[in-house]
Amino acid sequence: MGKNEAEFTRWFEQAKDDLAAARDSNKAGHHEWACFQAQQSAEKALKSYLLLQGKRQFVSHSIRDLLREAEQLDSAFATVSKARRLDEYYIPTRYPNGLPGLARPHEFYDEEEALECLQLAESVLTLIDRIRPS
Repeated sequence: MGKNEAEFTRWFEQAKDDLAAARDSNKAGHHEWACFQAQQSAEKALKSYLLLQGKRQFVSHSIRDLLREAEQLDSAFATVSKARRLDEYYIPTRYPNGLPGLARPHEFYDEEEALECLQLAESVLTLIDRIRPS
């Protein structure tokens, strides 16, 4: 296994673990963490793909930016463009001052929103698993 493949595996496996943690958080009623962990899962999955393609440095945590970069390499990433919405969960899911009014993240996010985040992250991981070279 070459260096690119090893890094891909390392990052992609962590992306899958993050998605599993997001599911667990959702089941436990920690919907804010499920949303954040789904964002993290998609981010790591996209970075795994870019690492496989030879990219070495990342300056962004943005799903939107990472999707654009991946789409330049494979147009199939256009099919998961809705996953860019996960960027909305990077900060406000963790910090009370990232939300309007006096709401806390734990009070603000619900199961429906968490399930949507899980589906968006899952779509990214499924695509990468499907298109990666064997």
